[in-house]
Amino acid sequence: MIWRLAELALLGTVAMRFLIGQWPWERWPWLAGGLLDGIGGNPADRQREKQARVLLGVEKTAARADILDAHRRLIARVHPDRGGTSDAVHEANAARDLLLERLGPKNLG
Repeated sequence: MIWRLAELALLGTVAMRFLIGQWPWERWPWLAGGLLDGIGGNPADRQREKQARVLLGVEKTAARADILDAHRRLIARVHPDRGGTSDAVHEANAARDLLLERLGPKNLG
């Protein structure tokens, strides 16, 4: 009985990888339960992502276009030509890059 459940779980995991191009723990980081630091279980990574979302003013479910639009609006406000600082521009760029990276390789280009 247990072997059958394990077999079904493995089959479901592989099927998800082929159907949507992501492993379940890449799609839903909470499935990893904090065991896989590079996938989003690390509290420091989650905190950085939260700060990036707050800085850009986007929701957790924001798509690539939403992140890029929010980044453009923020850059328009904090650019040195408009009285901002280069540090603020660097922070905005880092936030954008982090959130786009979290979306995965399919959403980068």
